Amino acid sequence: MKDGYIKVAAVTPQVTVADVKENTKEILKVIREAAVQKAKIIVLPELCITGYTCQDLFLQEILHREAKDALIEISNQTKGIDALIFLGIPLEYHGKLYNTAAVLNQGKILGFVPKRYIPNYNEFYEVRHFTKGMEEPVYVRLNQEITVPMGMNLLFCCEEVSELKVAAEICEDLWTMQPPSIAHAQAGAVLIANLSASDEVTGKEAYRRELVKGQSARLLCGYIYASAGEGESTQDVVYSGHDLIAENGVVLAESERFTKGILYSEIDVKKLISERRRMSTFETTNGNYQEIYFSLEEEETKLTRYIDPMPFVPGSKEDREKRCEEILLIQAHGLKKRLAHTHAKSAVVGISGGLDSTLALLVTVKAFDLLGIPREQIAAVTMPGFGTTDRTYDNAVHLIRELGAEFIEVPIADAVRLHFRDIGHEENIHDVTYENSQARERTQILMDIANKKGGLVIGTGDLSELALGWATYNGDHMSMYAVNASVPKTLVRHLVRYYADTCGSDKLAAVLYDVLDTPVSPELLPPEDGKISQKTEDIVGPYELHDFFLYHMLRSGYSPAKIYRIAKIAFADVYDEETILKWLKIFTRRFFAQHFKRSCLPDGPKVGTVAVSPRGDLRMPSDASAQLWLGELEEL
Repeated sequence: MKDGYIKVAAVTPQVTVADVKENTKEILKVIREAAVQKAKIIVLPELCITGYTCQDLFLQEILHREAKDALIEISNQTKGIDALIFLGIPLEYHGKLYNTAAVLNQGKILGFVPKRYIPNYNEFYEVRHFTKGMEEPVYVRLNQEITVPMGMNLLFCCEEVSELKVAAEICEDLWTMQPPSIAHAQAGAVLIANLSASDEVTGKEAYRRELVKGQSARLLCGYIYASAGEGESTQDVVYSGHDLIAENGVVLAESERFTKGILYSEIDVKKLISERRRMSTFETTNGNYQEIYFSLEEEETKLTRYIDPMPFVPGSKEDREKRCEEILLIQAHGLKKRLAHTHAKSAVVGISGGLDSTLALLVTVKAFDLLGIPREQIAAVTMPGFGTTDRTYDNAVHLIRELGAEFIEVPIADAVRLHFRDIGHEENIHDVTYENSQARERTQILMDIANKKGGLVIGTGDLSELALGWATYNGDHMSMYAVNASVPKTLVRHLVRYYADTCGSDKLAAVLYDVLDTPVSPELLPPEDGKISQKTEDIVGPYELHDFFLYHMLRSGYSPAKIYRIAKIAFADVYDEETILKWLKIFTRRFFAQHFKRSCLPDGPKVGTVAVSPRGDLRMPSDASAQLWLGELEEL
């Protein structure tokens, strides 16, 4: 449970309809198996003690008497099992039969959660046997020693992990207009267990998956869905054992249909709490819930869930292409509005032959096409300086010409030397003054050309550079509209590649592919043997690591130690632990120290869930101390 990860299991056991003793053996078998794998929340299907398909046998007194005895036996047999267990049982109370989830922990029966919505349509006839559940808890006496609360408004709270609160709903409850899980989440439940017996018909699998996924997203919760399968009667319908584990709109694990067994994953409780804390519209209310406490041993959860090393970049080619097209449209439409609003006659873009300026020009071209303005009115300016190489210069020239923008070349070496003379700086001293003087000279040129042409300077810097503060203050840091400001470097690369793949021009594609193959560099230091001497990632670290750190710090709300833990898993075959820790410390220092640059960013379109605009996405004091975060890393 370290770092908020809780291992959960959705179980589809083999059942024998109406054979309670045989089902008890199977239930104990799978519970023990899940416990060996360290599952802390174990969910079994609806009415699994008897089988869901008993029909009128549910009216037989012997069946629910045996079921009750079996539940007490299962409770006694699980005294040494460190888990919260949900399993389905028919339960009689005041002459009525209820379809309930029995909740067990370390040999105790903690409560019964009844099904609220009893289906009686199509193939379902549950009203014939069961009564809808009550909200306010009542007390059911199982024998002289055991009295247990029953009601929908039961919340199971972990003694050791205060954030871990679990509630249950049963099958049809999820498929209704107002599932009980809504109230459960409002009352604080961060995990929802669904004990289900969902029969299989054509197309239902996809709908069921979307229901579970959507509910976990809507409620910012983990959702464990365990469905009946093999052994249930196939008299009229078939049950497939379709189990699902979801977290905030993402399916973490899904079973193959028509199988039996145990589905595992780990749900990140602390991340869900962080999401709820962030979302001001997530309203909580007590809702007259009875809190029932359970205990779990505190131990580190071994992670088996997939940790994506590229959280900003979709994994599948189809999703990636869709994401790229969407982002390019957002960027272009943002710029289109700004150009139209300001009655700009031109747009001015500094072209270095690198990735960011290439993307900015592609977006500008797209915006001009949307406005119906000739591309010739885009002033694409190349400004060779002390570090410019033939490769980047040639790529800049060819890119501008292939896109049909106006080509302007303004060499900056003489102007910068004059500036060095004015401020008393020696040209052979290649320090930060040497570098930043070039960046600011370029910005001055772009601003003045924009004034001359009645246009706007389009910013090129990306989200990753802003996070690290890898920008010259009032140099490339500044523009009149920053189209890349919320695009991380790992995604910039894919956007340019997508454009190359879909542009329909072999010549333009060839230029873009070469830009993609060029090392990332500000080119502010003289080349060595005609090649780039200053590689950004050698100085500030790999952007794939920094984007990973950024995503999980801002989007997930993770502590540095937790980020380090999952980064070691995500990049296990790429970087050793010392390298990851080194760059995480550098990221943390720079993120705090350089925030003053983000406090005065130009406007730019938000394209994803992580952004650093001071006008809403990141309200952070520029002089905040990083000591709390760095201190945690020093202890690792």
